[in-house]
Amino acid sequence: MDGLVSVNSNWGIAFLIQTAAGILGNSLLFYFFSFIFVTTQIVRPRNLILSQLVLANNLVLSSKGIPQTMAAFGLKSFLDDAGCKLVFCLNRVARGVSLSTTCLLSGFQAIKLRPSISRRMELRMRSPKCIVFCCFLCFIFPLVANVHTVIHVTGPVNSVNLSMEKMYRYCSSSMSGRWLFSAAAVMYSLVDGVCLVLMVCTSGSMVLVLHRHKQRLQHIRSHSLSPRTSPETRATHTILVLVSTFVSFHVLASILSFEVTQIQNPSPWLRNFSFLVSAGFPTFSPLVFIVSDTHVSQFYTACWTRKPNARRMVSGL
Repeated sequence: MDGLVSVNSNWGIAFLIQTAAGILGNSLLFYFFSFIFVTTQIVRPRNLILSQLVLANNLVLSSKGIPQTMAAFGLKSFLDDAGCKLVFCLNRVARGVSLSTTCLLSGFQAIKLRPSISRRMELRMRSPKCIVFCCFLCFIFPLVANVHTVIHVTGPVNSVNLSMEKMYRYCSSSMSGRWLFSAAAVMYSLVDGVCLVLMVCTSGSMVLVLHRHKQRLQHIRSHSLSPRTSPETRATHTILVLVSTFVSFHVLASILSFEVTQIQNPSPWLRNFSFLVSAGFPTFSPLVFIVSDTHVSQFYTACWTRKPNARRMVSGL
């Protein structure tokens, strides 16, 4: 028994560190984008999309990481029916928003790079009204698709045969039968698959554009002593890394979740590792963006030294 408590405590510490690090990283990015908006009073489409992405990531980590950490440390029945419905609805919607927003971000950057796109459509995509509407749709679709969560998710019950309890020890599901749970999983997989295919296609398009651009400018760079990468290229590289990270974590998490729901008695290690992987993108995406985008690191370096430097740097973004 002491060994089991020690193992659960170790998992709880791992959940706590992952959740805290992810929330801190996403909060730093949100502060960066908020500072840009307050200082410049300019709504940049890319910053607006990324702000929504970090907010969705924070909701995913808060609604899933905090209860999972509490459960790992041995707390039981800390959520009633209303609490379980709220937590699961927030998690499902935030997860869908994160998925659709990442897809929107890759599509937006691909449109900016494509020379075949008409000037009118490019201007329309750059307009704040169009981006706000697209961000609004990213909320509406996951919200409508997860209405059933409020109906089926309930508080914890004394049963070990429910599929939901295999993945979450603090809530349960009133879905009767493995086929109904599998049907819901198939529906989510189809929606996720469409978004993943769109992200892969737009990412491939960006890679082709960047490759052709590199070939055209190869002779110029060969004569340049210190070639500089354009802001569009740096932004595209960042988004490509984000999309690759998202696809990798999402595919692995989907495989592990499917194994958990299909195995009769999944091991605690498999359940806990499945959670760590599912929360991987919200945790590591801020780190990817901070490392890839030098403006963020320069901004916080300037904030650490002198505030006026941060304001001058942001005004040039």
